[in-house]
Amino acid sequence: QVQVQESGGGLVQAGDSLSFSCKASGHTSRVYTLAWFRQSPGKEREFLAAFRWPGGHVVTEDSVKGRFIISRDAAKNTVDLQMNRLTAEDTAIYYCAGALKSVIVSAMSLASQYGYWGQGTQVTVSS
Repeated sequence: QVQVQESGGGLVQAGDSLSFSCKASGHTSRVYTLAWFRQSPGKEREFLAAFRWPGGHVVTEDSVKGRFIISRDAAKNTVDLQMNRLTAEDTAIYYCAGALKSVIVSAMSLASQYGYWGQGTQVTVSS
């Protein structure tokens, strides 16, 4: 059974950095796309960034580009999200989502492309 698991998160101060890891287990596929989304209370789920393998293609939402960096850790077989210069507006539940396919670039930001979701991890940024 395919499972997507996030690790990381917590309580930080404004201006701090934080990183997450996401790992998809229970499969042998060498082709996958992993993405990060977040949802704040009263707001819709928001796409942040996605990584496609093989090839290493990255898509990052414009609103977080330059602050959030998605990358693959080959040694740990994870896709990580590095978040910098956090503000209170970054407070949300962060979700990793996975698809065992190579999602086309124009669709990598769509939640509907991902069939496997982690439980989410809370990030709280205090100002």
